[in-house]
Amino acid sequence: MSALDDAALITAAERALGQAYARYSGFQVGAVVLTKAGGLFTGCNIENVSYPLGACAERNAIAAAVLAEGPGMRILRMTVAAKSRGAIQPCAPCGACRQVILEFGPDAIVVFRGADLKFLEMSAPQLLPMAFTFAVERGS
Repeated sequence: MSALDDAALITAAERALGQAYARYSGFQVGAVVLTKAGGLFTGCNIENVSYPLGACAERNAIAAAVLAEGPGMRILRMTVAAKSRGAIQPCAPCGACRQVILEFGPDAIVVFRGADLKFLEMSAPQLLPMAFTFAVERGS
């Protein structure tokens, strides 16, 4: 992935955060998924007055990718961007999003702003060490 490609993914994530429904917190998040098949899918966060009923940008982007490419969709790269009241914010994926990212991208790279507002790049396993897994038995 070249720097130009990363810049395009960052731009797409920043564009997506502009669509966020963040009426209560003012914290807008945008995410973009680049799939192994070459698809590009964006998502934004959607809040609800009952906070637990909101939806994260990362999982919304993943859902759009699964809808388009099917359950075999695999994440190559994901970029996350956030603003609060117009100011750029650090924003790593939450724990629930990390679990979903790992499910669809066990070798995915996730790019997000750290505390110093510089972009960090981490693998999905680095984001979620000792992740929960479920071995499904096949057969009768």
